[in-house]
Amino acid sequence: MSERGRGALIVFEGGEGSGKSTQLRLLSRDLERRAVPHVSLREPGGTPLGTEVRRLLLDRASDIVPRAEALLFMASRAQLVEREISPALERGVIVLLDRFFLSTYAYQIAGHGLPEEEVRAANRFATGGLSPDLTLLFAFPVEDGLARAARRPAAHDRMEAMGAAFHRRVAAAFGTFADPAWQEDHPECGPIVPVDAEGSEDEVMMRVRAALRARWPGTFAFDGGTT
Repeated sequence: MSERGRGALIVFEGGEGSGKSTQLRLLSRDLERRAVPHVSLREPGGTPLGTEVRRLLLDRASDIVPRAEALLFMASRAQLVEREISPALERGVIVLLDRFFLSTYAYQIAGHGLPEEEVRAANRFATGGLSPDLTLLFAFPVEDGLARAARRPAAHDRMEAMGAAFHRRVAAAFGTFADPAWQEDHPECGPIVPVDAEGSEDEVMMRVRAALRARWPGTFAFDGGTT
């Protein structure tokens, strides 16, 4: 997608129940229909190591202190970047990623209160300096998002079960990430575009498409239909 033929890393971020994963799936389906090379990945996960880390992190029976939690996320991220994301970008493939830097900053720094500079340093080490080409930040009321997550068939995972106060801190952090001043102070996160996640799936999808088309008008010149 660049002049050198490099792909693009597009990250979907937001709090619990914000609909980001649904929108990623809709976009992936549309790109597949149009034969646009892409891969869909999630954090933690995407590799055998990441899948095992995800199981540990989301298991409600796991006793994991905040520092260990952050380091487990970083271990999964390092493996995912080296084994999946970077090779795909070098092949010129679009990478759609469910969660990345902003989730770390929201959940581990704001939610758990871990020291920001130490977490940012660990993140730089884990990623080798890789930054997203675009992050779509889905804004959705925290209480509505938790209620939506509660209606999922699966039982609440460990992160969802952190409690309302924790998730309010997380939501407040996500709310600051769209601020240009915050973005200027955190260049490693790349450009961030807020997306209003309220409304129907199709309404939100059209906002996602508009954001992508503004950034890459050729690649994301959608044909006007829904997926």
